[in-house]
Formats: sequence, structure tokens, C-alpha cells
Amino acid sequence: MIVLLPPSETKHPGGDGPPLRLDTLSLPELTPLRAALVDELVKLAADESACMKALGLSKSQRAEIERNAALRNAPTLPAINRYTGVLYDALDIQSLKGAAADRARSRLAVGSALFGVVRADDAIPAYRLSATSKLPGQPGLSTRWRPLLEPLLAQLAKEELVVDLRSGSYAALGRLPGAVQVEVVSERADGKRAVVSHFNKAHKGRLARVLASTRSEPDDAGAVATIARRAGMRVERDGDRLTIVVTA
Repeated sequence: MIVLLPPSETKHPGGDGPPLRLDTLSLPELTPLRAALVDELVKLAADESACMKALGLSKSQRAEIERNAALRNAPTLPAINRYTGVLYDALDIQSLKGAAADRARSRLAVGSALFGVVRADDAIPAYRLSATSKLPGQPGLSTRWRPLLEPLLAQLAKEELVVDLRSGSYAALGRLPGAVQVEVVSERADGKRAVVSHFNKAHKGRLARVLASTRSEPDDAGAVATIARRAGMRVERDGDRLTIVVTA
């Protein structure tokens, strides 16, 4: 099973790994576009105003430009330790130990606007690039990534069950029909439901933790739902789509 996570805008700084080596990352078929994007971001970082516009940065986020300028030489961290935020707090990878931690690191992957998809232990630097960013003189990132990502993801899905927890903009970089899709809704006392926005990432992070560390090897959406229910989640299934229902 592969649990495919969204990235986060915020990232842990620094690291204790060597500078980025694209040839060591998973899915080497993605290396040419990864290299091109790194080159473009480093070059763009030399023009502060253009960089802020392309990446949607405010004046208080100038440090993000410095991160991109240093992409080739900055220290790295395993991808699963690089990303921060609500989902990654709920996942809490650092608290998993022993066999559970090993299972999690073998199952977790992250969708990335810069790297396409990385596995948990792929060593990456801090960077700034969102799925919706538009680099000067280039097509949108979904246009650039789809021809490469979609066949690779489709091949992975033939080999293993994929639970796709990516947000819409990152899923658009490489669509994956047939993966287990998950949404989170809140239910009021009167039965009315609404899609959860603010806490959506937290619930997906908890699901990711359960799936990443379980001893079970689910092979379809029904088995994924069973694992989630055993962990105390209320889950409904409609084909390959699961809905986590939380009390409003």
C-alpha cells in the first residue's frame, strides 16, 4: 500500500543530510523535469519581485526566496520529516517506533510541485513552489507534470493499492483513477453535512498514521475502511471513495 500525502507550504528548515542529489530520489524517470524546475527556481530567486509574484509571496516571506536560491547546496532532510503543518502534526511520524515506523516509511509518499512524488526517506531541501505557481515563460505545473506523473502513478497503482490523500491542486499534477479517494465531512445533530475545510488535514493525517503503521495489508477501499473503523473513525464507502464523518 502507498499512502500519498499532500505537501505543505511550511517546511522544517535546515537538515543534516548532504545537498540535493536528484539521481538518488525515487522515480528517476522524473529527474529531467525535477532538474529543470530546480534550475528555474534558482534563476528566479535572483529577481526578487518576479519571484514574489510567481510564487505568491508577501514581503514577510522573503526567506522563501533565499531557500530557493540555495536549493543546490542546502542541507536535506527525509521528505517525511521536511513537511510541517496540521496533517503532519496528526501523522506524528516521529512518535512511531520499531516495525510501525519501518512500515510507515515504506508506505508514505508525498506529492510535490517541485519533485512530482517523493517517498518518505527521499532527502530533499526546504523549498517554495506550490501546485498553482506559474513560473515565468512556462506552462502551468499540471501541464508539465501530467505526461510524466500519470503513467508512473498508474503503474504504481497496478502494483500496490494507493490511498490518495492529496488536495485538489496536487492531485491535478498527476491524476490517478482507481486510487482510494478520501473526503472529510462534518455532520450536525439534524443530519445535515458540510465538507470540512479547517480540520480536513488533521483527519487525513490521523488516517495516514493508522494506515501507514498497521500490520494489515489492505487491497481495496473496503479493507481501508475497516482499518479506519477499527481505529475509531466513522467511515462510509461508495466504491473507491471513502468519507470520514465527524461530528460538527
